[in-house]
Amino acid sequence: MNSGSELMKLRKRLGLTQRQVADAVGVTDQTVSNWEAGRFEPRLTISQTQALCRILQCSLDELPSFNDAEE
Repeated sequence: MNSGSELMKLRKRLGLTQRQVADAVGVTDQTVSNWEAGRFEPRLTISQTQALCRILQCSLDELPSFNDAEE
């Protein structure tokens, strides 16, 4: 499973929309869509990463590692 799919799985587990995640992190819903589709990798500040963890109710260790994404 790629990092985008893992992110989508975390989001859907909580019944969240892409817009809800985007609003929490301060990006557009299209940006979240692009992350999930694997078109772009997240480039987040520390506070945005913390917000992403909060909304997805997960620890930093549970977030997918986009740096290790398949090529």
